[in-house]
Amino acid sequence: MLYFLYTWLATHHWVERDLPFKLVIFRSALAIVFSFMVVLLSGGPVIRWLLKMKLNGRPEFHNATLNAMTKDKANTPTMGGLLISGAIFLTTLLFARIDNFYVIMGLGCLVWLAVLGGVDDWLKLTAARRNPGSRDGLYWWEKIVFQIGLGMLMALFIYYHGKYNQAHYLNWPLLPRNIVLPTYLFAIITVVVITGSSNAVNLTDGMDGLASGCVAIVAFAFMALAYVTGDARWAANLHFNHIRFSGELAVLCGAMGGACLGFLWFNCNPAQVFMGDTGSLALGGVIGYVAIVIRQEPMLFMVGGVFVVEALSVIIQTSYFKATGGKRVFLCSPIHHHFHLKGWSESQIVVRFWLLSALFAALALATVKLR
Repeated sequence: MLYFLYTWLATHHWVERDLPFKLVIFRSALAIVFSFMVVLLSGGPVIRWLLKMKLNGRPEFHNATLNAMTKDKANTPTMGGLLISGAIFLTTLLFARIDNFYVIMGLGCLVWLAVLGGVDDWLKLTAARRNPGSRDGLYWWEKIVFQIGLGMLMALFIYYHGKYNQAHYLNWPLLPRNIVLPTYLFAIITVVVITGSSNAVNLTDGMDGLASGCVAIVAFAFMALAYVTGDARWAANLHFNHIRFSGELAVLCGAMGGACLGFLWFNCNPAQVFMGDTGSLALGGVIGYVAIVIRQEPMLFMVGGVFVVEALSVIIQTSYFKATGGKRVFLCSPIHHHFHLKGWSESQIVVRFWLLSALFAALALATVKLR
């Protein structure tokens, strides 16, 4: 929106034409700061409103020791994802080009998953309190259905919008770039990536500041990747697929990173608010969406290594438990709870996972020429 205002002012000679506002990287940097400030300034009023609405509840685990260790979190409000999603939406509208198809679809993905997570949080926090014995949030298959539906829609829109450039090419290490994905395979990859990344971030969101800090690191890495993919010269130099107009997604990623940093102000230990499914499902889904658009799915697995490990720990634990009739690999899953029960403090786990996330991101960015 501000981009078009600047263009209009420059056309009428009200401002200089050579100002850097037209540059994607400049607007992405502004988006980081603006999104951070939006969350910082609105955090207090939103937290008070969540408390007034009694949208708080102590996390419940299938482990008596963990329940005892987290009993002091009973009065912490949830659904703080409203802060994050709202800041990302507003910031992207202001600083990105709103006539860009990829930006519009990214905002649609954000809203879809934020509403899905919000409904789940609302049912968890209100329905059970008002009607004892009622279900605890959405059933797992209901969330999966809506995530798969979103993935299918995103796949079709992205595929047919990008049919005149390299948006259908594989861009994976050790594979040639001229392998064109058919529609059905593109759709399968899109559904798996968006659904998987959305749920992986959701699983990671179990400690004060853990998910928000890791997502901020991943968002900044993908801001750089989106910028490179949208620039023909950088894309050619680094052997990336050049996806026309995808550079504007750097603004969306910048807004996401800034919003997570702002939320971390309130979410660091001891947390004043939790993001809930309202935030975690939306953040993970948007990251997956960006990875699909810029054809960097392997980068998502490397940059988001912490999320992958968290999701794998749940899969391994559940599979082994069923196969062995009740035996466990970890003391508890996701794996951050395993370390908590091992005696690590919550702050130690969170900071160490942040460090691992930064290392994963650095390793991924270091591999850009290994293609």
